[in-house]
Amino acid sequence: MFARLARIWRLGIKELYSLKADPVLAGLILYTFTVAVYTVSAGAKFEVENAAVAVVDEDQSALSRRLRDALMQPFFKEPVPITAREVDAAMDAGRYVFVLSIPPKFEHDVIAGRTPEIQLDIDATAMSQAGNGAAYIQNILVQEVAAALGRGATATPVSVVIRPKFNPNLTSAWFTAVMQVINNVTMLAVILSGAALIREREHGTIEHLLVMPVTPNEIMLAKIWANGLVIVVAATLSLLIVVERLLGVPVQGSVALFVASMLVYQFSVTALGILVATVSTSMAQFGLIVMPILIVMNLLSGSTTPIESMPAWLQNVMQLSPSTHFVALAQAVLYRGAGLSVIWPNLLALAAIGAAFFGLAALRFRKALEGAG
Repeated sequence: MFARLARIWRLGIKELYSLKADPVLAGLILYTFTVAVYTVSAGAKFEVENAAVAVVDEDQSALSRRLRDALMQPFFKEPVPITAREVDAAMDAGRYVFVLSIPPKFEHDVIAGRTPEIQLDIDATAMSQAGNGAAYIQNILVQEVAAALGRGATATPVSVVIRPKFNPNLTSAWFTAVMQVINNVTMLAVILSGAALIREREHGTIEHLLVMPVTPNEIMLAKIWANGLVIVVAATLSLLIVVERLLGVPVQGSVALFVASMLVYQFSVTALGILVATVSTSMAQFGLIVMPILIVMNLLSGSTTPIESMPAWLQNVMQLSPSTHFVALAQAVLYRGAGLSVIWPNLLALAAIGAAFFGLAALRFRKALEGAG
């Protein structure tokens, strides 16, 4: 047993030296967990910010000017006055996301107790900004009209009090930053482990392994622990330095529990990378096969959109993906401060899926070695 562990250790050290000697892969890891995490988290936002808005004011009253001035930064840029004839051309050209049209005699009709209509044209190309911005503008208009008339905001029989938990300011960067780290872990784990196996084949070193007293399982385990360790260390530093320090995202739960869970996740996704590599004949073919796999795993894991919003059959299919369980686990630990008593079903699923991937990869790899021999 100790001799076997020693062989796995030495083979893993060889993998680390191979990675150190490859500046492209080393640079990719550094970029992925620093620049890529920061720029995506700081730039990709779901809330409304600096949205371009224009106002068609056909009333030119004190109330219409009040409504226009209520559209303030940072949600909206300074409203641009335009005429009704310019609306279609401006919207077609994409100059404005929102165009607010205030009809003539609007203030007069409001004071008289009538219910005049305000038209809001929206460029819904960016669906998230369009939907959120429409709700913002509607609330602003209702509040400003009520304030101008000296009334309460709305006379409703129920007063709704909203208390957001885990992200009280509804800041999208808090969600995007952590999920970007997780998506990058998935991507690099699959790519590095698969590329390590194909590199042996393309460089001709697979023949060297055949004459050594090592088994296919030992070769695979060495690649898994070496590449997995590099990614776990890089992801942990990214979480502590880029996410917590630079982006200011608070981590509620135990980082140690998250790192321990990430080790289990690394076993499953690196085994998946080796499995894909065993059915690939070249690095180019490996890249073509792994790209759609990674896209599906990242987009449908719950790190981009809620998995509950997917069709029931697709939710069931995605339970076979390790990324689905790791995203749920990571959100529970890092956002809600969950402990082992909450996440153990996800850990068990990760271990089972990883064992299945490893078994299939070992079978394929053993056959490949026998064919090469």
